[in-house]
Amino acid sequence: MDSELALRKSKTGIEGFDELTLGGLPTGRPTLVCGSAGCGKTLFASTFLLNGARDYDEPGIFVTFEERPVDIVDNVASLGFAIEDLIAANKLHIEHIAIAPAELAEIGEYDLEGLFLRLELAVAEIGAKRIVLDTIETLFSSFQNPAILRAEIRRLFDWLKEHDLTAVITGERGDGTLTRQGLEEYVSDCVILLDHRVHNQISTRRLRVVKYRGSAHGTNEYPFLIDQEGFSVLPVSALGLNHKVFDSRIASGIADLDAMLANGGFHRGSSILVSGVAGSGKSSVAACFANAACARGERAIYFSFEESAAQTIRNMTSIGLDLGKWIDNGQLRYVAARPTFYSLEMHLAVMLREITRFRPDLVVLDPISAFIGLGERLEIQAMLLRMVDFLKTHGITAIFSHLMHSQDGATETDAGLSSLMDAWILLLNREVGGEFNRELYLLKARGMAHSNQVREFVMGNDGIHLVAPYIGGGRALTGSARTAEEARERRAEAERRIKADRITDAIEQRRRKVRAQIEALESDLAADEAELRRTAKLESDYLAQAQADQVAMEKSRRI
Repeated sequence: MDSELALRKSKTGIEGFDELTLGGLPTGRPTLVCGSAGCGKTLFASTFLLNGARDYDEPGIFVTFEERPVDIVDNVASLGFAIEDLIAANKLHIEHIAIAPAELAEIGEYDLEGLFLRLELAVAEIGAKRIVLDTIETLFSSFQNPAILRAEIRRLFDWLKEHDLTAVITGERGDGTLTRQGLEEYVSDCVILLDHRVHNQISTRRLRVVKYRGSAHGTNEYPFLIDQEGFSVLPVSALGLNHKVFDSRIASGIADLDAMLANGGFHRGSSILVSGVAGSGKSSVAACFANAACARGERAIYFSFEESAAQTIRNMTSIGLDLGKWIDNGQLRYVAARPTFYSLEMHLAVMLREITRFRPDLVVLDPISAFIGLGERLEIQAMLLRMVDFLKTHGITAIFSHLMHSQDGATETDAGLSSLMDAWILLLNREVGGEFNRELYLLKARGMAHSNQVREFVMGNDGIHLVAPYIGGGRALTGSARTAEEARERRAEAERRIKADRITDAIEQRRRKVRAQIEALESDLAADEAELRRTAKLESDYLAQAQADQVAMEKSRRI
């Protein structure tokens, strides 16, 4: 859209709302904020006005027809606004107009003339750019003629536009209409509906932009918070599949688990599910991830729905983890809350706000199964899907622990979250030989080659170790059964070695005996050969002597 034709917008400064409306409220136009009593209309309007005066250099006027100015000052003081300073600096003006029905006479176009005169003086005095009218029912409560009522409402809205005032007008919700008169929503350029509902004794506040002339906007319902930090909205339903992807790996804090993955460790930004029955070690695995992140110099948030920070710190010391030091130095933020304290949407809103402000590298939710019972299965899946999408979009590694109440359906979770996970670690307890032993399976690890072999899960003072089980006879043995089978194999191996040594000794003895016999035969042969040589020499000497004697005899005969 051409910048000259784009609708001008004024930021409210309300966290999440300006993103939802792509910039805030329409500048110089009236916005109707309606809802039932106690839903936060006045707080929304106050925050819009005070943020404008303090942060955007847009002085504002708060026109109240019911509450006294001192009450309004007290109500917003808890939000951290120095409202007295803003009033003293002529950036904020509170106009209290008490209207008595007996004083109102329906005399045509002049019915609101007195109001306009007072507002014009206030606007001129501080150069107001913003205005709040709280609430419009009081102003029009005495009008009985629908024609006059409609004319005066339109006249009021036209007056606000003529003075280029960005206005927020609060109104009580009517029976079947957004307001009691049922007319304001038609002449307002922007209509915001606040809702405060209670389901299963759990309250939830939600916001919806009913209409916004000339601008695109989120159309879903969005949870919002009212707490000691004021009014905040998180448009979590608008999240999409714009996920960050990393090739780098991070250590889990369990060396043997990392060794089950090719190249070691999980991809950064992964969502990892750790599921198992009670006592299988889910929280310990989650704590190892958090501890490893802090040891790398990163930041982590641990959301616990079952244990307090002190309890978790104490329990993790049994496996050699000191989470307390990371909490003390600010690297680890521990947030504990009972699941029933908020609704599903409010839990999500609180967690996302904490994550947005703390900016962690790793987040732990322990356990997500705590939400089961707070809503329907599809509602729980939708809430967890929003959390997964949010964390992936921001490149945050997430650890979700899940309590399974049975091992029969070990390949499924009650929350139906396994398909959303990049990796799935399954922890089981097995009864073998009268004892329970823990086992770990790495069921899934997207984008990574990994071992499919079961590991025995052993926790000790020096941490968590994964031991390869004894595998034989079509079964895997762990614990004492593994130890006994390994001992039996060692004994069998020892017996085989003894038997082999015995045979080796017998062969060696026979070898030595044969060598001795060979040596004796060789000695006899040598003696025979020596005797033969002597006999041959005697024979040679005899023949030589006989020849000599014959020669001598022949000489003597010639004489």
